[in-house]
Amino acid sequence: EVQLVSSGGGLVQPGGSLRLSCGAPGFTFNSHGMSWVRQASGKGLEWVSHIRSSGSHTNYADCVKGRFTVSRENAKNTLWLQLNSLNSEDTAVYYCVRREGNALGSWGQGTQVIVSS
Repeated sequence: EVQLVSSGGGLVQPGGSLRLSCGAPGFTFNSHGMSWVRQASGKGLEWVSHIRSSGSHTNYADCVKGRFTVSRENAKNTLWLQLNSLNSEDTAVYYCVRREGNALGSWGQGTQVIVSS
């Protein structure tokens, strides 16, 4: 069973920052691209970012480009998402997701980010 453990969410004021982490023990982490996907309350899933297995390439949804940064350290089986200049529209549960080729595969349990004054 694939295990993905997300952490780092919390309550932050508008304009603030958070760093989300995703631990990925138990599988060959460096063989998989990874994505972050979020879901705001009452809304559908929204893809946020992707990073290739090697970390050599990243891409982002337009709504977070320039504010969020995805990174990984394969030696530590860890994925991160740095969230800067947060606004209320970023409030959501954030999930790390293991890619299976071009598809989304296994999901973590999610970590809640709340942006509010």
